[in-house]
Amino acid sequence: MTTGFDAPTTAIDDITGDYALDVSHSRLGFVARHAMVTKVRGQFGAFEGTAHIDEKDPAASKVDLTIQVASIETGSADRDGHLKSGDFFDAETYPTITFVSTDVKRDGSDWTITGDLTIKDVTKSVAIDFEQTGSAQDPFGNVRVGFEGETTINRKDWGLTWNAALETGGVLVSEKIKLEFDVSAIKA
Repeated sequence: MTTGFDAPTTAIDDITGDYALDVSHSRLGFVARHAMVTKVRGQFGAFEGTAHIDEKDPAASKVDLTIQVASIETGSADRDGHLKSGDFFDAETYPTITFVSTDVKRDGSDWTITGDLTIKDVTKSVAIDFEQTGSAQDPFGNVRVGFEGETTINRKDWGLTWNAALETGGVLVSEKIKLEFDVSAIKA
């Protein structure tokens, strides 16, 4: 009996086309240093996005992403509540984070997507380096592509300025935040 996990997949030679993010097989995460000694990881559980990928003319590619701020998850309900509050994201006033690409470049399996990241009505340009991790036709007939990427931003650039000084020096939450993307998308 085949469970579907054992079924072979077929690599796709040309991934050009329109895609929707497969939320159940993607992760949009972040890492922040806490108390100057450890890293706290989190992610957003509710988001949607589309992409147009053009392998021959990468500049014609486009990405749109919308994240629901209230879906933030760090493994601590108290911390999640604080992040949703006015001290950080103010999820009630600013319920979404958006990213809209403005430029796409490709070098082999490496892609750089530059775009406008909007948090709390503040928009700044961000470049994200991605590695294309694969493409396949899954056992259900869907054409899938995978990308992994990351970039580091300064949260203060988007008005996320809350912090607390430590008695031993330093601050409770780092200014630099690493954004992590592990994305699976299905061709429309």
